[in-house]
Amino acid sequence: MFTAGAESLLRQAREIRDEELGRLCSRVCALLGREDWGPDALDALRRLFLIVSATKHGRRLEQPCVELLQAALCSPTCPEQLQLLCAAVLREVSPSRSLSLTCDRVQNTQQLGLVASVLLAQGDRRQVGSVGQCALRVLESRQPEGPGLRHLLPVVSKVTNLAPDALHEEQTNTLNRRLGDWLRHASVQQGIAHSSGGFFSTPRARQPGPVTEVDGAVATDFFTVLSTGQHFTEDQWLNVQAFSMLRAWLLHGGPGGSSTPDADDRSELEGSTLSVLSAASTASHLLPPQERLREKAFEYCQRLIEQSNRRALRKADSELQKACLVEAVLVLDVLCRQDPSFLYRTLSCLRALHARLCGDPTCVRALLPVAQFFLHHGEAAAVDAEAVYQHLCTRIPAEHFHSPLLALEFVQFCRASLPLFGRHLGVLRSSFPNLFKFLAWSSPPLTAEFVALLPSLVDAGTAVEMLDLLLDLPCLTAALDLQLRSSQAASEKPLWDVSVRAAGCLEAFRDPQYQALFQHLLRAKASGTTERLVPLHQLLQPLAGCARVAQCAEAVPILLQAFFAAVTQFADGTLTSQLALLLLERSDTLYEVPGYQARVHKVLSSQFLALCTRRPSLVVEQAKELLEFVGSLGGPHGGGHMLTSVVWAIGEYLSVSWDRRCTVEQINKFFEALEALLFEVTQSRPSAALPACPPQVITVLMTTLTKLASRSQDLIPRVSLFLSKMRTLAQSPAAGSAHGEEDARAVLTRATELLNLLKMPSVAQFVLTPSAEVSEPRYHRDTNTALPLALSTVSRLVERDAGLLPG
Repeated sequence: MFTAGAESLLRQAREIRDEELGRLCSRVCALLGREDWGPDALDALRRLFLIVSATKHGRRLEQPCVELLQAALCSPTCPEQLQLLCAAVLREVSPSRSLSLTCDRVQNTQQLGLVASVLLAQGDRRQVGSVGQCALRVLESRQPEGPGLRHLLPVVSKVTNLAPDALHEEQTNTLNRRLGDWLRHASVQQGIAHSSGGFFSTPRARQPGPVTEVDGAVATDFFTVLSTGQHFTEDQWLNVQAFSMLRAWLLHGGPGGSSTPDADDRSELEGSTLSVLSAASTASHLLPPQERLREKAFEYCQRLIEQSNRRALRKADSELQKACLVEAVLVLDVLCRQDPSFLYRTLSCLRALHARLCGDPTCVRALLPVAQFFLHHGEAAAVDAEAVYQHLCTRIPAEHFHSPLLALEFVQFCRASLPLFGRHLGVLRSSFPNLFKFLAWSSPPLTAEFVALLPSLVDAGTAVEMLDLLLDLPCLTAALDLQLRSSQAASEKPLWDVSVRAAGCLEAFRDPQYQALFQHLLRAKASGTTERLVPLHQLLQPLAGCARVAQCAEAVPILLQAFFAAVTQFADGTLTSQLALLLLERSDTLYEVPGYQARVHKVLSSQFLALCTRRPSLVVEQAKELLEFVGSLGGPHGGGHMLTSVVWAIGEYLSVSWDRRCTVEQINKFFEALEALLFEVTQSRPSAALPACPPQVITVLMTTLTKLASRSQDLIPRVSLFLSKMRTLAQSPAAGSAHGEEDARAVLTRATELLNLLKMPSVAQFVLTPSAEVSEPRYHRDTNTALPLALSTVSRLVERDAGLLPG
């Protein structure tokens, strides 16, 4: 997160117009043109870099400015700080046709690194290869290891990433050798401080001492990135850089790279005792370059794991230990996948490491690469991988859901490891309530990740429970907030919204009366049941205004869409019925976050229709529940999306043509319930507490009543009378003031059309309960058979008979 001052500067930089940018470029050109390398040039270049880097869209600089920036970058007299800024500006405006840089004539390796970074930002594959060759020529030159070589390693790493085939076999072997030397043979003495050359400087300055470990002990083994000191030598910096690019470089080399001879001859020995003994006894200097680098990398990682067990004196070193431990395990994973002989040398170490990490909550992030290692090698190593995953999916989300970085890494680990879970996927699926804690607490950055993960998490056994928890996700966020408030020590920095007071909620959280409900909401594994959490919704209402709860509520509709898209791929009739029933039950039992119910109802209504379309017999099978749903609504609830969809589904699918079990008695019951509902929503007076019923609900109710009457023709007189009253009501001034003239006109039009249809019952049944073949596209495209044409013809015939139009 940026500070308020940084945010203000970025906002000002984004608002800079092209005219002002042009004036700044002119000033930069004037300063660089006369080689004025002073503070004014430094300030102007800083401003220019801020402006060109603050916006997503590329800023264009005039060609004279680009040329002068290039000239300053390549000038032997230009100060280093100015060259860094020139290179940064040129990278931001890349790709640029005005660029004329080349690596060929750059002598200074630091300048070569800067020029190379600009050329690589151009994205030209030919230039990538040229830059790589130039950097490798310097590395191969065996020049004294001055301060230039460490500027080239990032260039080589970038080149191999952009163009893996840019390096020749001999160049790859050379870099393998040098990386191995830098990893294993860096100096163990601290660097010498640069003398200021002042009056008190003396040639008898104290000689540098040995490097130390993070706990202050003198290092007795080779130098690594976790070795500490006051100053560092050049080869120590190269050691650090070599480790930073090691994993990417090993992956570039691959398990059967060109520098590994006789791979086929060795394949039968890999994984055997002979392979282990051979790898342990062979002198490393006799190995081919790639295998030698792997051996050095293995030793380096083993040393890092040992160093990570030391108690660091400084907090920064403690954080570095954790980061290096994660990287070391990832590198060991790569090594074991490329050469199985490393596996048996690694297992005992990683078993001990896993046991240590399970008891250290501060190193929880390192458990993820260890779990990934066992996913890759668990069966070959006879490791109880399921116990590892159980611990991972049970404790970490429950105890560390409030760590946003861990949450992102955990979910990305789950996504990346899906193909490897195999028979252990059930552990992940049954742990979805725990995984959803990450989502509830950090929904903005994790929503897209969970949309991609949901299809693998949901199955027929957990779909209903998962849908229920998704609808309660904002409530889960509020409960997690209370959990933190009740458990975190007062001396620690609060992780919750301190602007929201929740004393009453905390008392309820600790009240034994509500413990069972809170335990169900905060459960770690799927329970196979759903619970109505209405009492918790009321208790947690003071937290509904928290920003974190509101953010979670905004993510739920997106997650619901992803959930139904996945479920419909495998749902059978039973599961479809269960989901439809849950939608009916939960539509009026949602946590009341501002705007949440309206957004969720919109999704639930569309998905209910999709379920009914998928299984039309749902309406007959769940007739009792649908009647209860319709009977429980009305008044202020009558305008809901869900009600509109339910009423439409009743009119569409409550028919013998869709389900032979449909009876006249059922049709009559639904007719009476919907008739009472329509009467209630049209007769109630709108007010601030009871808004007017939307015309969409009224028109859908009228249409459904007409459809039902066409299937049970004894009802036609009742619905005709009701429609006549609706037409009269729509023409009254009161209707226009309550709904608006356009809405009243829509109700009037629909009532008139339906009345005209009912005057010809056989036609009404054909139009309102069409056979399957009428649903074919030709009935909607063919001008001779289209339903709108049939409706128009019937209306004209009826109106002519009634004398409403001249014959």
